[in-house]
Amino acid sequence: MSVQAYRESPFEIHISFHVLIEHLQKVAREETGYAAERAAALLKEVEPFPELCNGFTEQSQVDKHQTVIQHLLADLFPQALTNNEIKAVTFPFYDFIINQSERFKNILAAAGPDFDMSIRDFDDHQFYVMSCCLVLNEFYNTQLDFAKPMFYDIPTASGIMRHYRILYNADFLEIIPTEKAVKLTADDINQLINNYDDLELWKRMFPKGSYLLKGFAIVNLFDSTVENAVSSLKGSLLTDLKDVELEHDFEDIFRSIYKIPDLRIGFTAFNPEDNKFTSIAPLRKIKSYMLGDCMDGVCSTDILGPKSYQALLGKSEYFAVSNTRDFFLEHPESEMAHQFLGQNIHSFILAPIIKDDVLLGIIELVSSRPGELNSVNAHKLEVVMPFLVNTIDRQVTYKQNRVQAVIQNEYTTLHPSVQWKFMKEAYKYIERRDNHQEYQLKEIVFNDVYPLYGQIDIKGSSESRNSSIQKDLNNQLEALIPIVLHLQSYDEQASRYLGRLQEFKYLTHSVSVLIRTDTEQQIQQFIDEKVHELLNAALLNNQHVQSIREYFKQVDKTTGIFYTYRRKYDTTVSTINQKMAALLDEKQAEAQQIFPHYYERFKSDGVEHNLYIGASIVPNRAFLPVHFQNLRLWQLKVLCEMEREHHRFKTTLPYCLEVTTLILAYSITMSIRFRMDEKRFDVDGTYNARFEIVKKRIDKAHIKGTDERITQPGKVVVVFANNYEEKEYRGYIKQLQEKHILDSHIEELEVEELQSISGLKALRVGILHDDIVLIEGLQDTASINQS
Repeated sequence: MSVQAYRESPFEIHISFHVLIEHLQKVAREETGYAAERAAALLKEVEPFPELCNGFTEQSQVDKHQTVIQHLLADLFPQALTNNEIKAVTFPFYDFIINQSERFKNILAAAGPDFDMSIRDFDDHQFYVMSCCLVLNEFYNTQLDFAKPMFYDIPTASGIMRHYRILYNADFLEIIPTEKAVKLTADDINQLINNYDDLELWKRMFPKGSYLLKGFAIVNLFDSTVENAVSSLKGSLLTDLKDVELEHDFEDIFRSIYKIPDLRIGFTAFNPEDNKFTSIAPLRKIKSYMLGDCMDGVCSTDILGPKSYQALLGKSEYFAVSNTRDFFLEHPESEMAHQFLGQNIHSFILAPIIKDDVLLGIIELVSSRPGELNSVNAHKLEVVMPFLVNTIDRQVTYKQNRVQAVIQNEYTTLHPSVQWKFMKEAYKYIERRDNHQEYQLKEIVFNDVYPLYGQIDIKGSSESRNSSIQKDLNNQLEALIPIVLHLQSYDEQASRYLGRLQEFKYLTHSVSVLIRTDTEQQIQQFIDEKVHELLNAALLNNQHVQSIREYFKQVDKTTGIFYTYRRKYDTTVSTINQKMAALLDEKQAEAQQIFPHYYERFKSDGVEHNLYIGASIVPNRAFLPVHFQNLRLWQLKVLCEMEREHHRFKTTLPYCLEVTTLILAYSITMSIRFRMDEKRFDVDGTYNARFEIVKKRIDKAHIKGTDERITQPGKVVVVFANNYEEKEYRGYIKQLQEKHILDSHIEELEVEELQSISGLKALRVGILHDDIVLIEGLQDTASINQS
């Protein structure tokens, strides 16, 4: 069979010993004594066979000249090392091998006649491209570094997979272009190195048979089974430990390390609180041989025996027994020894998993034959124990926090008013799962609750943000243009960049032109990727160093842009949100005294909140309508105070931004359901969804028939749908007017028709800012509603 048949390749393969023969000719010509005589004898032996120098391609010729080839290679394949070295003649990346050392032959023989010797994870695409890279490095000085660890995975006769690292010696190879070789340009090479995945491109640039690979290479294999096993173990421990193949994977890894084909792996967890061994967690898929069919057992000398108890819990050492029967005769009281013999375990190693001086569990290595496991090979575990300890510790921590994890992972961080119901469901979930019963967490629903919604919105935040970005970009361009102008004499790219910068400057300089988001990103990207590269190159060449450094002092290291005005804007919005949210949270603690209720708030360009109150949230307390009414009054008071607080500190902010205040009155009870996919509460049912739709649309709504927004700075707006809600809120407004919190004039508004929403009305009242009247305690609203 031809050597060419092994794989499609840019190379035409010729087995040749010409480099070695030329070396022998030099030794015979220039040296004296034994070396010269031996070289002359070898040359005389190969003289009748010119094909050994000229090259040949057929396997049959290898067999024909096998004796002569062995003589030629004697110095490279010393007979004294043939049973130690794993070595053969080959070509790089080919599966073709000849002249194997005896150890190599024995390894292949043990693998069996059906073994397919191929490089791990090395396909035809990689083979072709890497062959081409040999040519690029040889003839085009590309110095492509394509080296990566390569391995042969070869089973032993007993079925244990061994892993061998591959190293090539190509000193005896020569690459020669043929008439098919394509002359490559710099552009061709650049295209190739940027298109590894385009195999057709590589085949076009390096046609099949376009180069002659003449000579031979030497492959050396090194047994790296333990290193591979450790790497595989690390990979397994980083994956989901609930994988059903976990036990099988672990056993394969440890069998490779110990060279024991039927080695078994066990794990027994330890609960220090109960002083018990358990077979349940944290590695559920791995059997506990110590406990056998038992679920748990008290940690004592009765289970372990005094000797093993002292080793594992006293000294925290490996405990190895090379003959279980002898151990049992010495310690007949040991339940573990009895368990092991009943499971056909005749030698074993126990390795304690200890983290921060706490025993987490015990790894068990067991064998059905005496002597296989002992105190000597127990120390092989040292290479893997750190990874096992960290993994078990991670799993134990997970177990200890299961209840909280169920709530946080399956639900969310919860408000205390509703957490009781989630806790109840989480405990039920854990109890069923621990008893190996399927159980799906149920959605949490609270029925017949009253909603309250309010918001403090920052007016003109989008315009202020855009203006701050535009100012920063304009200032940055003003700083860049003079520098780039001076760099034109040093770098021709500066001229091209200058034109673009001036175009951008025209856009940002005009306050009447609103910079679009994509234009902003385009400018930032151009500055960061093009202009900054130009400036850094100038710094390296000591050009305009002072002005460039002064420029970079103003550049934000994270974003790469000027951040002066944007920082002022961000600081303003952040300060408003923090102060408003802090005040709302503080007052919320007081509101819970009215009646416990669900509360959530959100910060964006302002602060909005939802409140839900009803009997289902606190089933052990009587809920009355007055609780809902008092909460409405509380909400109106607190929103007014939040606006008054903003009025007090707004002049201290970098931007003097105004806020608007809004309340949505809604008197129909609804159900709220915790959405498992969104990790939040939402209204339940199609009819109740109207409440959510109204919330999203009213803050930008106008007064009917005008272009005026219903929300205005310095005023609170209450939106409602029916007359009794209007009457109720007029009573609350009257009380706050008497306290000089609200102005005496009440505006009655009709809200424009919104999509799917009509008939909404609003009351709008000015908020007084005399800084004298403070919000006092809540009053019972029953008398207000009766008046």
